[in-house]
Amino acid sequence: MVKILKEAYTGELNLNGVKISCSVLEDGTRVLVNRSLATALGIKGGGAYWQKKRNNSDSPLLPEYLSANYLAPFISDELMIKLTSPISYVTLNNQSREGVSAELLSDILNVYIKAGKENALPDNQRLADISYKILLSFSKVGIIALVDEATGYQYDREKDELQKIIKAYISEELLPWQKRFPDVFYRELFRLNGWDFTIRDIRKRPGIIGTWTNKIIYEQLPKGVLDGLKNKTPKSESGNYVARFHQSLTTDIGEPNLEKQINKVITLFQVSDNMAQFWANFKKMIDRQSGQMQIPFEFDDEGHTKEE
Repeated sequence: MVKILKEAYTGELNLNGVKISCSVLEDGTRVLVNRSLATALGIKGGGAYWQKKRNNSDSPLLPEYLSANYLAPFISDELMIKLTSPISYVTLNNQSREGVSAELLSDILNVYIKAGKENALPDNQRLADISYKILLSFSKVGIIALVDEATGYQYDREKDELQKIIKAYISEELLPWQKRFPDVFYRELFRLNGWDFTIRDIRKRPGIIGTWTNKIIYEQLPKGVLDGLKNKTPKSESGNYVARFHQSLTTDIGEPNLEKQINKVITLFQVSDNMAQFWANFKKMIDRQSGQMQIPFEFDDEGHTKEE
């Protein structure tokens, strides 16, 4: 019995304005949705085609977009075998769907281009033009990917994207200090650890408070933002920061996202009885597997942060 694969990712290609739905299956197979490809080419299978498909479910049948008899001379035997064996899979919302390997797109388009050169497309020469338009589009993408791979630039593309994110979050200039962390944030942090919320105790634990704040607030901003803030924030001669990290955040993106994260954490603080319970709730909130995130401290029998 042939296993029906499941869809792992879904999306939509935009090739020179022509949109085609696509999927990546659980085994890594890249698939183009047959119905979407037919729509992109402007082809609708007639009633006779769908009647034939229903009545001959076990017989090889070309996809609707290549089922016209006048296209047969331009379809190779190898392509015929691949196209008459569609890839059946189940979508993320549990619908049955058929597709074709994304690697066959250029071969499919080439059928129309060849037919157009031979004037074999009756009253539908535009199909050759559409096919060429799509082919040209992903050929450009393909050559860019090849150049990136050959030169090693593919390994720097993520760095470029990271820099764009960091630039969106971190301001060019250090902003004037404003209170960003409400008192309830620190009051709850102290309560969960069994500490007295007094000036003496606050001054006693700057390192622990800073570590927790970085872990549950700043590290939850996009990757690289915290490192960028550390590099941007000025230090004294003794190596201590002389400004707060949030003073380097942009007002339109950085600060609003910081506030959202603080509010999420405060909510979890308030429904937790101790720091150990908060940490368990926190990991559930960010939807990560247990053990992937390192706990900055150990907890005692009461669930409080152990202090050195």
